[in-house]
Amino acid sequence: PPPPPPGRIDGEVLMELSRVIHAREELRFDYTPGRGASRTPAGAPRRVHPHHLVTWRHHWYLVAWDLDREDWRTFRVDRVRPRTPTGPRFTPRELPGGSVSTFVTGRFRGTDGTTTDWPCRGDVVLHLPAADVAPFARDGIVEELGPDRCRLTLGSWSWTGLAAALGRFDTDVDVIGPPPLAAAFAQLAARYGRAARTAEPEAGPTP
Repeated sequence: PPPPPPGRIDGEVLMELSRVIHAREELRFDYTPGRGASRTPAGAPRRVHPHHLVTWRHHWYLVAWDLDREDWRTFRVDRVRPRTPTGPRFTPRELPGGSVSTFVTGRFRGTDGTTTDWPCRGDVVLHLPAADVAPFARDGIVEELGPDRCRLTLGSWSWTGLAAALGRFDTDVDVIGPPPLAAAFAQLAARYGRAARTAEPEAGPTP
């Protein structure tokens, strides 16, 4: 049968994944990767030891040990098309981080899954009251410095991503550290400056 539309979960696929996880059977499946991801050659299925089914931000994911890449991977279930028959039984491995919640949170934050800490974390002073920043600080730490200034400690998967996230507060920013965060702001400033120049309208004829 044709695969379901992107984002829609086939109930039979969920049931089959749940079955092989509990049976501890090797799974082969075709996988449609996301935009920009490396693609598996046509006809070459993924081979994994399936361990967990989890949800993250409204999507189902399969957490599995990839036999060909010899590493842990997470797969969007709506992109998985299981093949039959399944393979031999396996002995489960221990997940990095010791739990599925630590592993999945860490992987989606850009780490190896052994920690939930962001790989990039910085400190800035925002020229806004702490009460205005706190509702939008996600898992950051906000410290009041006065009626119109606060200190924000925030993490992200990259320094550029962190600088861009801080820029959305639409106020002056003083970087406390570390230096890679200041460098990311400089790179974004240059990039945005070039974008602004290309967006300038051409001058029309002088009346």
